[in-house]
Amino acid sequence: MTVKPTAGSPSSAAAATRAVVQEFLAARLAGDTERLVALFADEVDWLLADNPAVPWIRPRSTAAECASQAAELAAHTVPEDARASVGTFLVDGTDAVLMGHLSGTVRSTGKSFEGPFALHLTVEGGRVTRHHLYENSLSIAEACTP
Repeated sequence: MTVKPTAGSPSSAAAATRAVVQEFLAARLAGDTERLVALFADEVDWLLADNPAVPWIRPRSTAAECASQAAELAAHTVPEDARASVGTFLVDGTDAVLMGHLSGTVRSTGKSFEGPFALHLTVEGGRVTRHHLYENSLSIAEACTP
């Protein structure tokens, strides 16, 4: 295992990654699917634990499929109950990891879910090429089950 020193100012790759991730978060918060499509690479390494009980969680790989996840989530949850906070935002070269907490309410059942999350993004050529989300999938599945 190799550990790189992190003294001094961030690398240009890290600065570019941070800027794209901040733009990604702003587009996601605004529900701007068109901008999200532009930010995702044509092919994305998408990982989100498959969960048949949750309608917005499914395999994805294209920019359009990945961008549509935000709209699908919004369609199945109560917007005024949606919360997400980022407590940690780490960047190392082309990789970024965000950790925080999320919660919401499923529209069809009225049940709530909550828990921690970690999101690993990779940015190459100004576009997101990796989107791996780790979250409390059990809480979300239970909230989707009538």
